[in-house]
Amino acid sequence: MRRLAPLLLAGFALMGTGCEKKSQPSPTETPPATAQGQGQGGDAPGTPTPPANSGTLLLGVATALTGGQATFGISTRNGIEMAIREANAAGGVKGQKLAVKVYDDQGKPEEAAQAVTRLITQDKVVVILGDVASSNSLAMAEKVQPAGVPMISPASTNPAVTEKGDYIFRVCFIDPFQGFVMAKFARDTLKAANVAVLQDNKSAYSIGLTEVFTRKFTEMGGKITTTESFSQGDTDYRAQLTAIKKTQPDAIYVPGYYSEVGIIARQARELGLKAPMLGGDGWDSEKLFELGGSAIQGSYFSNHYSPDNNDPRVQKFVADYKAAYGGVPDALAALGYDAANVAIDALKRAPDTSGKAVRDAIAATKDFPGVAGTITLDEKRNAVKSAVVLKVGDGKAEFVTTVNP
Repeated sequence: MRRLAPLLLAGFALMGTGCEKKSQPSPTETPPATAQGQGQGGDAPGTPTPPANSGTLLLGVATALTGGQATFGISTRNGIEMAIREANAAGGVKGQKLAVKVYDDQGKPEEAAQAVTRLITQDKVVVILGDVASSNSLAMAEKVQPAGVPMISPASTNPAVTEKGDYIFRVCFIDPFQGFVMAKFARDTLKAANVAVLQDNKSAYSIGLTEVFTRKFTEMGGKITTTESFSQGDTDYRAQLTAIKKTQPDAIYVPGYYSEVGIIARQARELGLKAPMLGGDGWDSEKLFELGGSAIQGSYFSNHYSPDNNDPRVQKFVADYKAAYGGVPDALAALGYDAANVAIDALKRAPDTSGKAVRDAIAATKDFPGVAGTITLDEKRNAVKSAVVLKVGDGKAEFVTTVNP
């Protein structure tokens, strides 16, 4: 098995490192200044992880920094880095600096489970900021819950994630709401009567969205003409798209990730399918425009926030992110930032840094001012918040409307 790549964030200096393969990952540094490893399978070299009594509070992250979902993990990492940097500049938490150890799980559930086990047993983190992909967060939750270490997922929308136990939280909306948003948009705004579905049958995220969209769209009087399936990593979707074309749908719902959606859009247009495509937050990546080109333009997806929101808090975040990373932050960056800040706020309010104390403080989060919306956690540890619908334009996702819960 290729080893996980730990990457460390906190403070101000950046340090790149090379790649290496070993049978097991080795300890890496986590000083209260940023040290970022680069490359698949590589460690960020340096001093050992500081012990719990060293004056540094250690948070842990497992996310995809390589592989087909890498832009998700990189954006999330960047958002977390910003939150850590800001908190440390403001004095840290209870007089202690914050640091984060990040493992590259390559977008694979088995790697995510291995990473989070390392974070719990070896690194002794106080909070885990979980993965983006629901399948990976589900694998992590299996390890986190019995260990009694709180985990906050920035963007895993499948309801089953937080159902794993009372130490599992999220700062994003869940698929039942997201599926409803796009069903309502298709029926009421696009006036679609017949919609075909193309789902990833190996993804908990895609299957969950398909189920909700199908049920809600049907309840609203719409008809699902066919449901076709593919598996993550496929590159030829022509057979499924040909079957869809025969049903003459008004729109095609594709609740997948950008890495497949862009290619699907190109192949759909090549086959003469002109119906707009619809999707969820898994589309949100700059790579979508590169992969889909003009074929994806005119399609729509639900998302967590829009960088065009004129809220001063959002615009400050966008400006700071641009200054640090040279690009406009996507929703994953915003949610990573919010997840880290919810964790930091809970650490400040908790009487101590024990798992239960921090868990209870996170659970009490109410009206927290996030950049991807105001966050209140309900009794099931899910965020109650609005969603936006975006239209894919020429190299940019354009705001269309906001849908409230």
